[in-house]
Amino acid sequence: MKRFEGKVSLVTGAAQGIGKKIVEVLASEGAIVYGGDIKEDLLKENEQEFKEKGLIFHSVVLNVSDTSSCENCIKFITEKEGKLDFLVNNAGVTRDTLLLRMKEEDWDLVLNINLKGAFLLTKFAAKIMMNQRCGRIVNISSVVGLMGNPGQANYCSSKAGIIGFTKSVARELASRGITCNAVAPGYIQTPMTEALDERQKEALKSLIPLNRLGTVDDVANAVKFLLSDDASYITGQVLSVNGGMYM
Repeated sequence: MKRFEGKVSLVTGAAQGIGKKIVEVLASEGAIVYGGDIKEDLLKENEQEFKEKGLIFHSVVLNVSDTSSCENCIKFITEKEGKLDFLVNNAGVTRDTLLLRMKEEDWDLVLNINLKGAFLLTKFAAKIMMNQRCGRIVNISSVVGLMGNPGQANYCSSKAGIIGFTKSVARELASRGITCNAVAPGYIQTPMTEALDERQKEALKSLIPLNRLGTVDDVANAVKFLLSDDASYITGQVLSVNGGMYM
């Protein structure tokens, strides 16, 4: 029997990158995975790709910054499946620039998607999980939420907020058998980092004791652990996946 056989899961920001890999990892372990994102075309492509691999994946068009969209998403899944076991709040965006140049709308956009989105979905999912008296929530933070980074005041604030939010939710929901943890990735191989030249890549690697960028698999496997029974006595924690870049 697979580790997550029959576990109903929602992963946000599922269209690409880390979110897509988390979907694949959970589905390969037998989970019934719903992937939420605003990028409907990419979701449909993923749905077909995973179907060809024999994985159960359902795409859901989801705007995490919109209250109705979040509430309807949770309602749709629970009415169809009768439960919700796992929630992975992964959706996120960046709008990088120095503080003095940062537009208010770019601050609001990043905070609304990265932090408010996790709040909304966790709030609606928690009602279901509390009635079940079980559930797992994993929020994706970032190494820069721990250490800060110039030119990312909005992003760092949202990811630091995720950590405080995770700890508060963990304390509130623990008595109902629900755990809530965070994963804080470091520099991960993405199309953005692949566009860097060799000098830039080497400069990045020089900051990392393990001397390599992380992979989406590294992050997805950390999420898998925190969702598993192996982590049943772990809550309110931040699991850093950064190659030792920040300790």
